[in-house]
Amino acid sequence: MIEIELNNVVKNYGLKNILNGVNFEVKTGEKIALIGSNGAGKSTILKLIKGKEVCDSGKINIRKNAFIEMLDQIYDKEECDVTVHIFLQKSFENCFSLENTMRVLEEEMTKTVNQDELQKIMNKYGRIQDEYICLGGYELQEKYKKICSGFKFDETFLNKNYNLLSGGEKTIVNLARILLKNPDILLLDEPTNHLDIEALEWLEEFLINYKGTILMVSHDRYFLDKVATKTILLENGKEKIYFGNYSYFLEEDERRTLAEFEIYKNQQKQIEKMKESIKKLRSFGEIAKNEMFFKRAKSIEKRLEKLEVVDKVVLEKRNINLELKSSNRSGNDVLKVKNLTKKYDDNIILNNTDFNIYYGEKVALCGKNGSGKSTLLKIVLGYDNNFDGQVEIGSNVKIGYIPQEINFENEDETILELFLKIYKGDENETRKFLTKFMFFKDDIFKKLGKLSGGEKVRIKLALLMIKDINFLILDEPTNHLDIGTREILEDSLSNYKGTVLFVSHDRYFINKISSKIIEIKDKKVIIK
Repeated sequence: MIEIELNNVVKNYGLKNILNGVNFEVKTGEKIALIGSNGAGKSTILKLIKGKEVCDSGKINIRKNAFIEMLDQIYDKEECDVTVHIFLQKSFENCFSLENTMRVLEEEMTKTVNQDELQKIMNKYGRIQDEYICLGGYELQEKYKKICSGFKFDETFLNKNYNLLSGGEKTIVNLARILLKNPDILLLDEPTNHLDIEALEWLEEFLINYKGTILMVSHDRYFLDKVATKTILLENGKEKIYFGNYSYFLEEDERRTLAEFEIYKNQQKQIEKMKESIKKLRSFGEIAKNEMFFKRAKSIEKRLEKLEVVDKVVLEKRNINLELKSSNRSGNDVLKVKNLTKKYDDNIILNNTDFNIYYGEKVALCGKNGSGKSTLLKIVLGYDNNFDGQVEIGSNVKIGYIPQEINFENEDETILELFLKIYKGDENETRKFLTKFMFFKDDIFKKLGKLSGGEKVRIKLALLMIKDINFLILDEPTNHLDIGTREILEDSLSNYKGTVLFVSHDRYFINKISSKIIEIKDKKVIIK
């Protein structure tokens, strides 16, 4: 059964068509990955389906009575302060109200001695229980416990004020609330952001077994491999459909590209031969003074004009590489941590921890959310000196740090204006330097406050390279990057001669980059 159908959908912002005649259908039970570079229109499609935006032309048909829920990336503040527990239950107020009434009646039954009164209470309890069962109350309770367990929502977290949660925590809570609703169609925009690896793996299994239809946007390649059954690439406002997961897409896309390249080559040969024939026929016509040769040349010329020319195919799409260099080498011992203990009041975060990081290592810092990764980074960076033990930075080590949330002092400044103040060179040299970080032509006139997350990461890397950093510390560097830019960053970090310490939940990125893994578990570190 077809759940959603997009027919020649066009959507533009200003003068630019983000979607330029997109066509595809979503069938019952399909788990579809929408992929493409940042700005390709992936989130736009989800918003169009949900009705948050409207098409400029074309049509979206949705199955009648289909129940759709969407996980967005931005959430409104609740009007009244509510706990996470209440927020999760708000969509099921009737069900949970009946359950509370049942608990009260159960308490009354244990205290009532009079048989007539007891019978009245039991009759009332029976009616309410029937209604509760019809609403799926028992299944809801089981699912509520399962989801809270999967996302590690303990009593402390459930009693937190929802409005005071971080952006990441709100994402997880809203995802849990949507999953509780059990919609027919699930629209997920970056569901894996802010999830630790354990929660991510739980979500994968949950979605694999989910009976409904899923349309998801994600840059987590392992997640897409595990969950997706179909992949749709958005590129230049159009769609390309691949009937498999992300790995299948990579193989099939390469096969299609090579096939298209062969078609392009053969057509170019045909065009050259036709041009040669036209030239020869005209030459013969001049020599023989025969109009017949000119007519034949004109005939071929008309065929050439009517020929539908195949666009040139570029075989190497990722021909850009971020230039990360460090000429200022550090000593072999970059970081030594010995007997480190960190606690807040009586709450121990790290207990008697030891590890070393050496020059040239690419170290992934892993662990569950709340395990102490950010705390450890703050200690290494010197932002937190309230600890016991020793943290020693090696000789000639120059640290450069990229946080999760990147802000600039003057966000009205353009990229070029910022670098003209810092880079030792004239405007032409500054522009040339910026091209090494994928800022071309008019890109350099973008204001810092208007940059995407991925652009901010590249700006920060460029600033650090000017300072000749030899120890990069990165906190979730891939969170705002599309897959193509992630792969470019992976290649650049792999070739970087300095030392890297990074926090990430992107398993593909970790496996590609890391030469060593430090996992924080049970207040200790495990070296892998």
